[in-house]
Amino acid sequence: MLYKFYEAQRSLMEPFTDLAQSAAKVYGNPLSMFGQHPMSQRISAGYDLMHRLGKDYEKPEFGVRTVDVDGVEVAIHERVEIRKPFCELRRFKRFTDDQTTLSKLKGQPAVLIVAPLSGHYATLLRDTVKTMLRDHKVYITDWTNARLVPTSEGDFSLDDYINYVQEFIRHAQSRYGNCHVMSVCQPTVPVLAAVSLMASRGELTPLSMVMMGGPIDARKSPTAVNNLAMNKSIEWFEHNVIYRVPTRFPGAGRKVYPGFLQHSGFVAMNPSNHARSHYDYFKDLIKGDDASADAHRKFYDEYNAVLDMDSHYYLDTIKVVFQEFNLVNGTWDVKGVDGKIERVHPDDIHNTALLSIEGELDDISGSGQTAAVHTICTGVSKENQRHIEVEGAGHYGIFAGRRWREMVYPQVKDFILSYQPKPVVETPVMVASPPAPVLTNPEPDLPEPAPTFVLPEAPSVADITLLGKLPEPPKTPVAKAKAPPSKAKPVTQVATPVAASTVATSKAAVSVAKPAKPARKRPTQRHG
Repeated sequence: MLYKFYEAQRSLMEPFTDLAQSAAKVYGNPLSMFGQHPMSQRISAGYDLMHRLGKDYEKPEFGVRTVDVDGVEVAIHERVEIRKPFCELRRFKRFTDDQTTLSKLKGQPAVLIVAPLSGHYATLLRDTVKTMLRDHKVYITDWTNARLVPTSEGDFSLDDYINYVQEFIRHAQSRYGNCHVMSVCQPTVPVLAAVSLMASRGELTPLSMVMMGGPIDARKSPTAVNNLAMNKSIEWFEHNVIYRVPTRFPGAGRKVYPGFLQHSGFVAMNPSNHARSHYDYFKDLIKGDDASADAHRKFYDEYNAVLDMDSHYYLDTIKVVFQEFNLVNGTWDVKGVDGKIERVHPDDIHNTALLSIEGELDDISGSGQTAAVHTICTGVSKENQRHIEVEGAGHYGIFAGRRWREMVYPQVKDFILSYQPKPVVETPVMVASPPAPVLTNPEPDLPEPAPTFVLPEAPSVADITLLGKLPEPPKTPVAKAKAPPSKAKPVTQVATPVAASTVATSKAAVSVAKPAKPARKRPTQRHG
């Protein structure tokens, strides 16, 4: 009932938010009659803020069009490689016409980024993706809003999440031989389970795992988020935060944890910070500080866009991760796509390097929660394990922003590269040229006829660009004159250097093998 009431209220407010947006533009235009009002800037700023507080925020796009790779602008094409009911596997393919850069891109590691399914869309990792694209082939899991998935597709549980991750890993491995996996926040637990199950079956596991700010062991340094999940029963969550999707959406009737409730929880964690941020935005509009106002819009366009989660997945996560701690206790059983129940054994992982990252000021995943992965992955040798704590970074600072780009990413890049197999460079094989044919003179008393030369057509600029170098000049055949055996000397062939231009090359060829002029025959004079 609460979901229906919220949608009715939002639909009722939508015309007023649109009207507020129009009023903000009218009062903000100095050429309009209303823009001449002495308080026009304040009135425009007030209407703009009203519009942003009341509008509905849809899923934003990644918007990664280009990326700079060592000074070369590389084009990015975003495409869906695997489409599942509750998730799409997206690839950001890179294109360039610079041959040196293209050769470098081909040998770079492939990385699967598993985005969190905990309220926000995968676009929250836009900065992560854009930075990783400089040195990696990047895939990302783009989770679908559960209210858009028809009930005919069935339910989505934590076990389904793990099966999705395994399928995506196998897909990347089938293309590149192997890959690396990076999980951010919530997916650290299901990703570790997925790799553990693959290792237990004897499957090929990723070359490395990078785990960032996740609740591997939520018992360590519990935060406000952990306390809520641990102090309430499953029945309480089922009766207080689970609602059915209204009829106006494709997933009508599906039980979900609504996005608007999740957003309310995010804001309730730091209400004063958000109020101050909106007030600063109001003042920036009055001052005409467009750069600060745009930064505010970009952040809250992402922060306010939330999705619904299927109730089965949400309740499974609460139970397994925050109440029973099945992963660290070794009591987690997962149902595969074939219906078989398998136990998760992280100690079965042997051939996957492990990197954990935590923020010093993380208020969502407390200190030590992510580092706990090293205590349960006993099969990974110590030299293949590493932990990083980012000083002064909060939860979002370890995968977005200046600290991510300047402090975290260089270490992640070096770690992944150290476990990436070196590309095999093929050495060209020199094939011996066939021996030159022996010329025979049918008439030894007469000189051989001079060869006929055809000048090559001068190549165009497009031909030279495609070939990448100037064409070599045609080799001039040299007529061999028969000499007495006693005075014969070996002839040393000197390679003709590449000429500066095609015309010079052609002239040189003509001058080297110019045919001898035949003796002129005197015509017979006739008298008549």
